[in-house]
Amino acid sequence: MQLARKAHRNGIRKPTSQRYESLKGVDTKFLRNLRFAKKHNKKGLKAVRRAKRAEAAAVAAPPAVAPATTK
Repeated sequence: MQLARKAHRNGIRKPTSQRYESLKGVDTKFLRNLRFAKKHNKKGLKAVRRAKRAEAAAVAAPPAVAPATTK
């Protein structure tokens, strides 16, 4: 009778990692600064997105030239 035979038949699995590590126990001054940095980082992103959207619209629009008439 073998009791320990099936111990690691399915392998030894690592614990699944979480997407964001907990910030519990991290320095409060650092956390406060991190919040402000994230908040103000969004302001720049909005301007960049707006510029890209305007650029894409300019490229997608056909040129405003009157078609040549043929006789």
